[in-house]
Amino acid sequence: MTQWRYYFSGICGGIFEAAPGEVRFRWLRPELGKMGSLRLLDTPSLDELKEKNKLDFSVLTRLDRITADFAGDRERVETEYGLYHRREAGHYVQVDRQFPTDILFRQGEPALFVCPGRGNTEFLVREDQEDDPLLKQWQALDQGREPGVVAPPRTFLVKTRDGIDLATDVYLPEGQTGPAPTILVRTCYSKTRGQESYYPFVQRGYALVIQDVRGRDQSGGTFIPGCAETEDGDDTLNWIAVQPWSNGKIGMIGASYLGMVQWAAAASGNPHLSALVSIVTSGGAFVDIPRRGGAFVSAMIPWAFAMAERELNQKNMIRDDWDAVMNIRPLEAMARQAMGRDIPFVSEWLKHPDYDAFWRQSDWRSRASDRQVPALIVSGWFDDDGMGTTEALDLTAKYPREYRKVILGPWSHSANTRYTLNGFFMGTRALRYDLDLLYHRWFDRHLRGINQGTDTEAVVEYFTLTENRWKTSDTWPLPSCRELPLYLAGEGLAPQAGEPGERSYIYDPANPALHIIDMSENDGALPADYTDEEKRPDILSYTTAPLEQGLVITGDLRVELYISSDAPDTDFVVRLTALEGGRSIRMADGVLSAKYREGFEHPRYLEPGTVYPLVIRTTKFSKFFPQGTQIRLTITSGAKNFIFPNSNTPEGFAGLHVVRARNTIHHGKTYPSRVLLPIETGADFLPN
Repeated sequence: MTQWRYYFSGICGGIFEAAPGEVRFRWLRPELGKMGSLRLLDTPSLDELKEKNKLDFSVLTRLDRITADFAGDRERVETEYGLYHRREAGHYVQVDRQFPTDILFRQGEPALFVCPGRGNTEFLVREDQEDDPLLKQWQALDQGREPGVVAPPRTFLVKTRDGIDLATDVYLPEGQTGPAPTILVRTCYSKTRGQESYYPFVQRGYALVIQDVRGRDQSGGTFIPGCAETEDGDDTLNWIAVQPWSNGKIGMIGASYLGMVQWAAAASGNPHLSALVSIVTSGGAFVDIPRRGGAFVSAMIPWAFAMAERELNQKNMIRDDWDAVMNIRPLEAMARQAMGRDIPFVSEWLKHPDYDAFWRQSDWRSRASDRQVPALIVSGWFDDDGMGTTEALDLTAKYPREYRKVILGPWSHSANTRYTLNGFFMGTRALRYDLDLLYHRWFDRHLRGINQGTDTEAVVEYFTLTENRWKTSDTWPLPSCRELPLYLAGEGLAPQAGEPGERSYIYDPANPALHIIDMSENDGALPADYTDEEKRPDILSYTTAPLEQGLVITGDLRVELYISSDAPDTDFVVRLTALEGGRSIRMADGVLSAKYREGFEHPRYLEPGTVYPLVIRTTKFSKFFPQGTQIRLTITSGAKNFIFPNSNTPEGFAGLHVVRARNTIHHGKTYPSRVLLPIETGADFLPN
C-alpha cells in the first residue's frame, strides 16, 4: 500500500491509501479540523469529489498503467485518459482539457499529481515526496503552524448609507480570541457559491467575509452592475473595521466582477483597505464592458440572461437560438421576447447611449482616489476582460515597487487552467503552480507584515508565446521596449510612410464580418485562425514581408488611422495577427465607434469627404515572431458575436434603420496611418 496526501492551497485536505485493486481515502472536514472515516474511492465517491475539486483523483486507480504509459520519457504521450506533453525530464503536462492533472515522476514512477487553477492549486503527493520543492514553499509560508478549524459562518446584514441591507457571511477560525486581519470577497454570484475555495485563509488565521452585492441573492436593492460598488464597498469596509474580530486591516480578492468591486472599493479611499488580489478584473464601461470603444459588446447578453434573476441561473445561457435572439430589435425588446421579461440593468444601460454620470458611477479608473492600495494583478493575453487589467496597470504604474505585483500569462478569462486555447497550444510552461501561494504571501506581507521576499522580487512576471518561457521586469510597460511604427502602404506595412493612397470597403450592418469565438468556451478573446475570414471584401489586410530576423512584441498596441466615411457614424475594428504555417492567428484587437474619436461624452458625427484621425488601443500580448513569419493588421467595421453591428446612423448600434457605409482608410505621408508595435527584442528594421 502507498499513501498519498492531498493538498488544497498547501493545506492537507485528504489522505489516500492506494493498494493493488483498490484505493481508500479519508477527507478533511475543515469545520471539524479532522479527517473523516475511511471510504472506498469508487465511482460515486469520485463523482462527489469532482463537484468541489478539479484534480482527477482517478489517477490513483491506474498508477501501474501510468507508469507503463510514460516509460521512456517521450516528448508526447497519448493515452486513453489524456494527451500529455513533456515539460522537462520526468514532468508531463496534460494539454487536452481544462483543469489538467499534470504528472511528476521520480525514479520512473508517479510521485506528484498537480492541478493548477485560477484560485487554488491542488496536489496529490506520494508519502515519500513530502520534501518536494513545491510543498516546501507552502511549508515556508506556514512556518510550522498547523491549519486551524473553520467555524460555522454567521450571517449579518450590513446596512449601506442609503439603507440597503447587504447579506454578509463571516467565517472565523475556531477559538479565535482576538482581532485578526480580514479577507473580503464581494460577489454577484452568491456568497454560498464556492466559498470553500477561500477556507485556506481562515485555516491560516484570517477572518473571512463573503458578501452578496446589492440586488443579488440575499442582499436588498436593485442590481445595476458596478453602479453602487464604490459606496457599498466603502460601507462594508467600515463595518468590518469596527467588528471585535477584525484588526482593521482588510484585503480583498476575487476575479472578474469580483475583481472590479475591489478597485471600486479602493476608489473610495477607505483607510482600512490594505491589499488587493485582482484577478482578470473587469474595467470601465467604455474601455472594457459593456460598451468597449463605444460599441455595445453583444457577448454581454448571455451573461445578462444568466443574471436576469436574483440568483445566478446559468441555464439561461444555454440556447440553440442565439443568432435569432441577437437579431431582435429594438434591443430593449430582446430580453422580453427571448425570456418573457425585461432585464432591468440592460434596460438601464440602453437609456444612456453616451458616457454620462450613470456610467461614471461604475468607472473606478476615473474615480480613483490618491490613496495607493498594494495590488497583486493577474490576467492573461486572451482574457476577454483584459482591458480592465490594462486600466489597473495604468492606475498602478507609479506605485512603489513593494505595492505592485503583476502576473500576465497566456491565458483566457478562466486564467491558468488550460495549456491549449481554442485548439492553439500555449506551451508546456504556460500554467503555474504558485498563483495561490502568491496570493497568501501578498496578504501576509500587507496585512500581517510578514515579508518573505515580495518586496525584492521582480514586480512583473510575464509569459512570451513561442519562446515558452516566463520573464521578469520591474515595470510595465517594459522599460526595454521601443515603439516601432509600421505604416500602412498599399496592402503592406512598412517602416516609413509612402506615397498617398487609400483603400475603401463597404460595411453592411446586415452582414458584418465575424469575430471568431468558440461558443462552447464562452470566451470572446481567444486565439483564432482568421485566414478565411480575411478574404472578405469588407476586411482590409496590411501585411509585412517575411521577417528577416525574429522579434518579440510585448505590450499593447496603438493603431493610428486616418479615415473617412459617407455615414455619420460607423465602427472600426482592428486586429493584429501572426502569419505562421499558413494561418493568420489573432493576437490582439481593438474597436472604436468613429463618433467617439474625441471622447465618449459627446458624439462628433462624420461629414462625408472629411478625413478624421482615430486612435485605437488594443489588447496586450507577448510573443516571439520567428524569422520568416509575417505580421498582419486588419481593419473592418463589424465583429459579429462580439459587438452589435453599428447601423451607420447617428443611433449607432441602437439604430432600427440600417444603411450601408463606404469606409475609407487613408495612408501615406499626408495621412500617415500606422500601427505602433512595442518591440522587446529583435529587428532594428523590417524589409520594405
